[in-house]
Amino acid sequence: MTPTLVLTCEHAGNRVPREYARLFAGAKDVLASHQGRDPGAVRLARLLARRLERPLLVNEWSRLLVEPNRAPTNRNVWSRFTRGLPRAEREQILDRYWWPHRRQVEAAVSGAIEQGRPVVHVAVHSFTPILNGEKRNADVSILFDSTRHREAEFARRWGTLLRQQAPGWRLRYNYPYRGSTDGLPTWLRRRYPMARYIGFELEVNQAVATTRRWRELGEALATSLGATLGMS
Repeated sequence: MTPTLVLTCEHAGNRVPREYARLFAGAKDVLASHQGRDPGAVRLARLLARRLERPLLVNEWSRLLVEPNRAPTNRNVWSRFTRGLPRAEREQILDRYWWPHRRQVEAAVSGAIEQGRPVVHVAVHSFTPILNGEKRNADVSILFDSTRHREAEFARRWGTLLRQQAPGWRLRYNYPYRGSTDGLPTWLRRRYPMARYIGFELEVNQAVATTRRWRELGEALATSLGATLGMS
């Protein structure tokens, strides 16, 4: 059975609700940087959604308000702008701006599973080319939990097909982050068995995602992902 593809983009935008704008006074440049959102990620995610004819679930609130790709109990769910807020106010931010996206994704996953269809979830992200003086040596990476054999198998097949489609691109796995760390797929893995859910974070270098070549890579990603889904 062909699995249902769920596409998400957690860091699509850098919006800040009006009632919290005071916290970000003078931080316009920070919000516009990779700290505020993932440059190029939502454009790539929309291309995948169009080519594969799937809806896209996006979060447009800035990760500096509250980090949608961390668990609510993780201290890094809060940035330096919001960490010092009273607990009651932080709980209100979670209720209004963190939980809605999480619940929307959970509903999409559980809805497919209830219909008897397994789910492949791809969360689209981008990473900065240089961090703390270190240059990242990849154009695109597929993050997964290597202890889950179905995820590993799917990732390797996808990667093989992607290399055939786009042989000049530098592809790596679980780089520059590990796919088993705290993130939305990790959250969902704990709620659904591997036979019903496998999840990936697709990471694209912002040196590609924000240039004219992004479409070339996006088309190759869409074609290779679609072919991999058909093999499952």
